[in-house]
Amino acid sequence: MPEKKEMSRVSKKQTQKANHSKKRSKNKKSSLPIWKKSLIGILILIGAILIGGMGLFAYYVSSAPEITEAELTDTVSSTLLDSEGNEFLTLAGEDRELVTENDVPKVLKNAITAIEDQRFYTHIGIDPIRIAGAVVANVTDGFASEGGSTITQQLIKLSVFSTGAEDQTLKRKAQEAWLSLQLERDYSKDQILTFYINKVYMSDNKYGMGTASEYYFGKPIAELTLPEAALLAGMPQAPNAYNPITNPKDATKRRNLVLDMMLETEAITASEAEEAKSVDVSEGLVNHSGEETNQLVFDPYVKEVLAEVERKTNLDPYTSGLTIHTNLDMDAQQRLYDVVNSDEYVTIEDEDIQTGVSLVDVNTGQLKALGGARNQEVQLGTNYATELKRSVGSNIKPLSAYGPAIEYLQYSTYEQVVDEPYTFDDGTPINNYDNNYEGQISLRRALVDSRNVPTTKIYKDVPKDQVNEFLTNLGINTSTLNPGSDVLVESNGFTGNITPVELSGAYATFANGGTYTEPYTVSKIVLADGEEIDLQPESTKAMADSTAYMITDMLKDVASNNSARVGLNGIPQAGKTGTTNYEDEKKQEYDIPENGVPDKWYTGYTTNYALSVWVGKDNYYDSIDNSGSERLLPQQIYQALMSYVSESVESSDWKKPSSVVEVAVEKGSMPAKLAGPDTPTDKIVNELFVKGTEPTTVAPKIPEKESKKDEEESIELKAPSGLTANYNEETDALSIKWNAYSQKGISYLLTVGSESYSTNDLSYIIQSPPAGEIPITLAVQADGDTGPATSISVLIPPKEEEEPEEEEPEEEEPKEEKPKEEKPEEEEPVEEEPVKEEPEKESSESSSSTSSAPSGSSSSAPNSSAPTAESKASSSAPAE
Repeated sequence: MPEKKEMSRVSKKQTQKANHSKKRSKNKKSSLPIWKKSLIGILILIGAILIGGMGLFAYYVSSAPEITEAELTDTVSSTLLDSEGNEFLTLAGEDRELVTENDVPKVLKNAITAIEDQRFYTHIGIDPIRIAGAVVANVTDGFASEGGSTITQQLIKLSVFSTGAEDQTLKRKAQEAWLSLQLERDYSKDQILTFYINKVYMSDNKYGMGTASEYYFGKPIAELTLPEAALLAGMPQAPNAYNPITNPKDATKRRNLVLDMMLETEAITASEAEEAKSVDVSEGLVNHSGEETNQLVFDPYVKEVLAEVERKTNLDPYTSGLTIHTNLDMDAQQRLYDVVNSDEYVTIEDEDIQTGVSLVDVNTGQLKALGGARNQEVQLGTNYATELKRSVGSNIKPLSAYGPAIEYLQYSTYEQVVDEPYTFDDGTPINNYDNNYEGQISLRRALVDSRNVPTTKIYKDVPKDQVNEFLTNLGINTSTLNPGSDVLVESNGFTGNITPVELSGAYATFANGGTYTEPYTVSKIVLADGEEIDLQPESTKAMADSTAYMITDMLKDVASNNSARVGLNGIPQAGKTGTTNYEDEKKQEYDIPENGVPDKWYTGYTTNYALSVWVGKDNYYDSIDNSGSERLLPQQIYQALMSYVSESVESSDWKKPSSVVEVAVEKGSMPAKLAGPDTPTDKIVNELFVKGTEPTTVAPKIPEKESKKDEEESIELKAPSGLTANYNEETDALSIKWNAYSQKGISYLLTVGSESYSTNDLSYIIQSPPAGEIPITLAVQADGDTGPATSISVLIPPKEEEEPEEEEPEEEEPKEEKPKEEKPEEEEPVEEEPVKEEPEKESSESSSSTSSAPSGSSSSAPNSSAPTAESKASSSAPAE
């Protein structure tokens, strides 16, 4: 028994000892520091990531494509097809000058590696240091702020993948790195660099630096100088942007950056860098202006195609092997090119005059033809159709004033507005083109005769957020309307910056009943692997069909009054002119002629096409003559092209939608009243109203005495007859005569150009009249009232020439007190409301017959100068 107890005690002690040992072990374990635990955890995580990454890398690499030497030397062609599916351009280097390793001079090798890959000769195809730097830069400066690609990796992209967004994936990066390692194993550094030199795109559809050396400098690559080598080495990053022919300023900056990098890598000395920078980038460039190439015919269209593809897909058309389906109508494009670059259809005597033209299919939004510039000598040069930053003058009025007023305020075409002296909010006067005022007139009259005061009042009636919404719905960004301002200003009722493409797209919306489609050149692209990308933009409802129809109905009157200039053999059409003016102080500062203006516009449309035409000069202060034939160039270009493209399509008139009603209204009633049974015929006008807003009250019967008085007054004040004008070159005198008026107690108000004369005689002689087309109007006055005017014009030839300048006969306006000489006529005059009939006109070089027009009416008007940050137009330069 004692033995058992002893054993029990020993066993108990052993158990206690064992438990104590376990407790100590547990305490020892739990005493491990947290940082060690964290470190172990991180190491385990890193190991797992590395193992997983290696596995994923191996998986991606297993499906990497094979790369052949042919792929390293060939270019990846992209093909452009026109609207009929015919190939018209291949973006490839069929005429490349391939160079060998021995052809490449050391100066070019140093330039390329300095700007693209400074450790090219030491890395293994991928550069860990460069990758780490890119990661840091991307973290600190934002995503994709710096790339990590070596020259070898860039070559792989150009040969196998692409620079597009769809190839910027982890899988593609892994495969690109693997193929770069393989390439470095199979080829020497100089061989890889030579592949790169032969592969890169160098603008103007030229591939390879050997080709570029011959094209730009007319010499083999081995003879390149330091500044030339630096220029070529810097171009591949953005070939078109750094093209020394079309963008010498940006090309110079890029070349100088390459020189700085060469200095940093000690490839050149500081003195060599400075000497090279002092060389003009255009020095030694080959002049290609005399070369015959049909590519210049469609060059502006191609430029927009390339920009659109890159903007919408991030694909590089030069390196992605695309099939690009465009909307180009090659026949229309060829005719447009011939119209503006030859004398076959329109005579443009001044070689400095430029044009920007945009033709849009109104039912699809497809851009069918683009006129980028006249006498273009370089590929992918200036494209005024898409890049122009000039005011459109009165072309904006339907977009910013009249359209919104109908859309949001339900204004009718009869809506009455008073044309009177008026100012901006700061007191700056607003002038009409003729510096006259017509009193109470209709909205139709205000738009068709392009009067600034009524337009401004109508524009200010509509809340600015609604004007902004209307413009935005038409694809017009208000931030681009006014330089230096991102909000609407007071003068935007009659002036603002819009491109021809934007204008044609906006007017197309009126043409098709209110649906806006952003103008586009590319319908779809097909990738090298057969995948299709649809690039057709979505169409949106921009306005009510009532707004579109009512604007169109009024603009049909403008086209009708310009029918001799824009007529399409009876095809229904609508349109609007526009002219901008210089401020008086600018005219003096730049010695601009009295009749000089910076811009002329015409935008018109049918049920098939919308066409916008700008005419001006590259230098804003290099004016065009608004007194002679140059003022008609936009209309003439429009007519030449629109008549051609309309031959092959069926053109119909616009049908009045059920949302619009036409009502016979008693002229002058305010608010509008229906014409009554006693309303005189000449007091009845037919105008358009949004359904539900038409007048219901009938005009009251006119008292008999008042009616007789009105009748007597209307009989008393008629337009005078027999107005003629003849210019005698020998005596340098303009002789004006007219027939005697049948009533007594009257005087004659004669307006010649900008000067008015009151006389009781039947003739007037002006010695030494100024050269150019001079408008003349004659009206009778009695008891303070002025009757309807008779209008003619006469062309005075330049004094220094023996023969008078020939000018295409031009229909003369049947009405109007003419604008001052510095604000010459622009649009054809319009009849008193409603404006429905084409005026009868005739003109010759030395004499003119008469035509009658209502008192106060006048021809079209020039626009104000470009909008200013002060939100007002110059009082000395009224818009049309």
